[in-house]
Amino acid sequence: MRFALKALVVILISAVMWGCSSAQHKTPSTKPTGTSSVSQPGYVETGKASFYANLHQAKKTASGEIYDHKLSTAAHKKLPFGTKLKVTNLANGKTVVVKVNDRGPFIKGRILDLSKSAFSSIASVSAGVIEVKIEVIPANN
Repeated sequence: MRFALKALVVILISAVMWGCSSAQHKTPSTKPTGTSSVSQPGYVETGKASFYANLHQAKKTASGEIYDHKLSTAAHKKLPFGTKLKVTNLANGKTVVVKVNDRGPFIKGRILDLSKSAFSSIASVSAGVIEVKIEVIPANN
């Protein structure tokens, strides 16, 4: 009887640990449209974008590149490094092309962090956060 009880406890503990160790399922804050693969041309996503604070200047990005606020770069949670994006400010229609070289943003509800110069080419930095549409540009463009 003791053996059966110990075996049952081990099985229960194993089941609990297995359940806790499974991959997290996150619900995206915005629903991407377009193709199913985020790295393919035709991928479109809309949501909020912000820009990097000055304290990030000259620091290493997730891709290993050094961040420069004068370059047109961006951080996205999933798109592969090197992906080129057309970013459109939905309030005024202005666009900028950026290259993904970092991960982020890490603030809930935002889909993109832009370099300061990229952000300022489509909106005033005093706006802080804007609504954008991002579109993956084919690699040969």
